[in-house]
Amino acid sequence: MAFRQTALRGLVAGAFSLLLATAPASADSGPQGTWRMSNGKVTVRVSSCGGQKLCATIVGLARPTGKDGKPKVDHENPNPSLRHRRVIGLQVVSGMAPSGPNVWKGYIYNADDGGTYRSEMRLSGNTMVLNGCWGPFCKKNRFIRIK
Repeated sequence: MAFRQTALRGLVAGAFSLLLATAPASADSGPQGTWRMSNGKVTVRVSSCGGQKLCATIVGLARPTGKDGKPKVDHENPNPSLRHRRVIGLQVVSGMAPSGPNVWKGYIYNADDGGTYRSEMRLSGNTMVLNGCWGPFCKKNRFIRIK
């Protein structure tokens, strides 16, 4: 399978941003909370999804609609029956299990290309870095805690 230029470009198609600004929470709360990508394109909420595992769901988009004026959907999903799902509300990080101090490993879904990639999440204060990899190719996305 050829590596796509758009693979790991971001979590989802289109531009995303924070809808409401709030004061950062304490770093002591771990990765659970609301995070904005450093470029302002996506806002996700990290929460528990079974045992010690963590997941993240998209909760905000700067441009929640496409050029056609309709809400953005998961149109690149390899499963045709899932291509109608709205991007807001889409779980994009799954099964993040602890693998060291402030490090979790799991999977990230990229709606830009419909691919799911192995991923690592690292927390340092109010900064979270998600690293998604396809073979030897990796892409890092930095997030800032907003709540």
